[in-house]
Amino acid sequence: MKTAKSFSVQHTLFSVFFPALLILGFLVNGCQNDNITESNYLSEDEYLKSVAVNTAFSSNTDDDDNLFANEVDDFDSFGPVTDNESGFDTPIDSLLRWGRRVTGVNINSAITFSSDSMKTVEVTRTISGNFIIIGYINGLTDSTAKPYVQQQKRIVIFKRVGRKQNPRFNWRVYQHSAVDGQTTAPQSGKDNITINKVEIYRNNELVLTLTGPDFTTNFFTARHFGGTRLFEADRGDQIKTKVYLNSNQTDTDYVAYHWARNSFGFHREKFELVSQTPNGNNFDRIYEKTFQVYSQHHGGMHNGFISANTHKSLYDNDPALFSSTYMGLPYRVRP
Repeated sequence: MKTAKSFSVQHTLFSVFFPALLILGFLVNGCQNDNITESNYLSEDEYLKSVAVNTAFSSNTDDDDNLFANEVDDFDSFGPVTDNESGFDTPIDSLLRWGRRVTGVNINSAITFSSDSMKTVEVTRTISGNFIIIGYINGLTDSTAKPYVQQQKRIVIFKRVGRKQNPRFNWRVYQHSAVDGQTTAPQSGKDNITINKVEIYRNNELVLTLTGPDFTTNFFTARHFGGTRLFEADRGDQIKTKVYLNSNQTDTDYVAYHWARNSFGFHREKFELVSQTPNGNNFDRIYEKTFQVYSQHHGGMHNGFISANTHKSLYDNDPALFSSTYMGLPYRVRP
């Protein structure tokens, strides 16, 4: 038979040890949960592939992962725009406006390397659309739409930074490559033009050299890990870009720099041919352009693109003649 005193002792022991057991249970379960992925979270590989395509870790425009979501729009002019260029040739006598209009994007992302601390994602975008040209033929305004398919690749490397339940807190973008791209239809870009090297000068000082013909071999370390090799500029800086390419075209190619879409809309600068040397049946050509970062350019991370197009891509209205090779480089405009 229990006495009042023995009941009081048992009650006191229970009130002391039961909360302690509960706390211990929470600690054990909490430690276990940091190392598992519940069904309401993506798997780590799924999460990384999504970030490499279209998701940012935060809304900070200075984060490198904001580049990936904007990769298509930063090169899409949404139709023909002007770059104040005119020329004289047939069947298009004078070029007024030109540009891409994207109608579809297919994305494939794959983990190509995986370890406990590093993972690599290769992203391939297959883009379809219309290359639209507006110009004069015999004094009359005419337009041509050339359906095209182009393919571009970028590699993103992630580094582990934690071991939490949510993979969002376990990985950050460590490095990312430049973009390498070309048309695959109606003509293959690299069958006609190969970009071999790009040099970037800021205020007459060489600050970045990118080597081709596969520009995904050029890597940039994310700002979260130091930001090495990343091209940075201030508003008002003078930027000179030189493009070294090999072309099988007797007519000179049309090379252009494509700015990211900003408050003033899409920007494009045409390069000038400064050197041409025969190389067998081909030509080694150097194109150059100097421009200024405009005063109201948005700060943060952006994609810039350089395209090299055959002359007939823009000056011939045959839809079967469109061949373009291009590369994309990340740059940062300081706030």
